[in-house]
Amino acid sequence: MSINQTNLSDQLAFDASKASKLQQGARQNSPEAIRASAKQFEALFMNMIMKSMRDATPQDGMLDNSETKTYTAMMDQKISENLAKRGVGLADVLFKQLSVKDAIPPAGPLGESTFDPLLKPLPIPLKNTFGVHNALPAIPAMANPVDKVFPARPAHVKAFQDKLGAHAEEASRATGIPAKFMLGQAALETGWGKKEIIAADGSSAHNLFGIKAGANWSGRVVEARTTEYVNGVPHSRLEKFRAYDSYADAFKDYGSLIKNNPRYQNVMANAHDATGFAEGLQRAGYATDPHYAAKLASIIKHSLLA
Repeated sequence: MSINQTNLSDQLAFDASKASKLQQGARQNSPEAIRASAKQFEALFMNMIMKSMRDATPQDGMLDNSETKTYTAMMDQKISENLAKRGVGLADVLFKQLSVKDAIPPAGPLGESTFDPLLKPLPIPLKNTFGVHNALPAIPAMANPVDKVFPARPAHVKAFQDKLGAHAEEASRATGIPAKFMLGQAALETGWGKKEIIAADGSSAHNLFGIKAGANWSGRVVEARTTEYVNGVPHSRLEKFRAYDSYADAFKDYGSLIKNNPRYQNVMANAHDATGFAEGLQRAGYATDPHYAAKLASIIKHSLLA
């Protein structure tokens, strides 16, 4: 059953029957009922202010008695209603916040709402008691939850991961080593791709993991200077390193080395934990840098996406 909304905006009295009518109309979500309810609230608010002012004023004069207090209260109520009808701005703010059509923009092309309360602030105009229109500060946009879990990566990190991510995923499927762990070690060994091992002709050796060419290596070899630590002291040395035809081959060879060499058995046992994985590599003698494990674990945990 529809409620007659014609005179709702004028029903600003404080009796229960009219308040009930306003509640019924507001449930229908009509703009008229919402605006009337907002005005009613504004009137109540103004009446509370008037009452507080009266309570703070001495009322023990010769002409003050219970009857004058009753009529004074009625007068204050009427003043509150008149002020609310004229408007001090509170009803306008409430109407804009409660009105569905104002709070939620039209649906998008696929029927979904284009309003995102997490990303878009909703400024609300406010009319103050002097008739000047101001704007309330925009509601601060909350951080996208996705950004909390996956914070924005620096450009060089994103470029490195985008470039090598597919190769790392392929090697991960073959070995069980998390792709993120391999990418982290490649980043540490090459300075995010800026310090790759280069052949004499200037071409890349595609050696992302600093794997040296031992007696069992039958492939191509390049010589390059590297830093080795002896008793914690760094020394520059010229060493022979494996060379690959592609980055994919580098990931495959690295994965095979870690998975199949008994020396790295404990590394594979900790392939589920970044710190355990990094410390296992250092204990197995993969690198001589005394801070290698800490550096690798930090890169895996804080720089790369899962």
